[in-house]
Amino acid sequence: MTGAAEGTTEDDAAARACLTAAADAGDAALGRLLRERPAAEVWAALRDGTLDRMLPASGEDRRRDRTERWRVQAAQVEADRLLDRAAEAGARLVVPGDPEWPGRLDPLGDRRPYALWVRGRKDLRNSCLRSVAVVGSRAATAYGLHVAAELGHSLAVRAWTVVSGGAYGIDSAAHRGALAGAAPTVAVLACGPDRFYPRGNEALFGEIAEHGVLVTENAPGAAPTRYGFLVRNRLIAALTPGTVVVEAGLRSGALNTAHHAQELHRTVMAVPGPVTSALSAGCHRLLRDWHAVCVGGAAEVAEQLGSIGEELAASGGTVMACDGLDEEARSILDAVPEKPGAGPAAIAAEAGTGLDTALRQLGLLAAGGFIERGPSGWRRRPGTAPP
Repeated sequence: MTGAAEGTTEDDAAARACLTAAADAGDAALGRLLRERPAAEVWAALRDGTLDRMLPASGEDRRRDRTERWRVQAAQVEADRLLDRAAEAGARLVVPGDPEWPGRLDPLGDRRPYALWVRGRKDLRNSCLRSVAVVGSRAATAYGLHVAAELGHSLAVRAWTVVSGGAYGIDSAAHRGALAGAAPTVAVLACGPDRFYPRGNEALFGEIAEHGVLVTENAPGAAPTRYGFLVRNRLIAALTPGTVVVEAGLRSGALNTAHHAQELHRTVMAVPGPVTSALSAGCHRLLRDWHAVCVGGAAEVAEQLGSIGEELAASGGTVMACDGLDEEARSILDAVPEKPGAGPAAIAAEAGTGLDTALRQLGLLAAGGFIERGPSGWRRRPGTAPP
């Protein structure tokens, strides 16, 4: 478990872990309470049956039903057991204010996750600094699968992280494309970090954990639910500055993700498809009625995503000054060659640091525009001298 966050104690971090196991994810009333009171106090109130007195008075009967259900579940929850189970699966707890906490989640306000369970070798926050959500239908066509895989690969080559939901269809194709492009990818799960769903993607999830990040707001042991998938979609949208819908029917969950992105004032993009395909109807509605941006490839996606996009390559600029780098980042940047490139292990050895440190700093340096991933590994971008 990481350290206390936002002025909280270790007890508050443990309380947040317990809340992920007992309470409904994304509950706005509970989220508001966590902004006003220490998490340990909220958890204690839930355990002793007094939480409903802290919540808003409106909808009192429904509120009591909900808090009573939470109280029953809370009676079975122990922080140490949760953390042990997570550790056995190779997962860690990340709470608001921790270095690995993605700041992009904060605009969710009262619906911000109570905590996150993260599994994988990469740093979640760093991985999402330069990221794109790629989502779409589970029952994808050959056209959709091809576009998603190509998009994921091309984004990865440009050092963009693909964020998706790990489902069959478009999600899987995008993740696999990103992995083939030798870049990290982030899968946002609707179950606990110690479970893989869908089971048929177990090998894919294992590869993502090895080269990217699995993240969920559901506690270890949690099974996926239909509600959980819908609530999960807000995280996919919030973790990135933009969402691309590759292929989706009119009732696709991908449109739910796009809706969350629009509410957060993030860029919504859609890939057009055949007018004869029902699985392109959702994308066409986004283009026609939601004023989504029409995109056909990674260059057009990157162009839409602001100052950390492809224009960096054209201008040779960075999004932060060299003197803003700490000593650790400077040593890693100094170890990155101009060409042809080097792998993380070689860079770590040159800098005299550990591989985990090198991987974390390489993500930050890429997000800052100092380095890029080439065919032979990481290299300094032209015109970027080490500090």
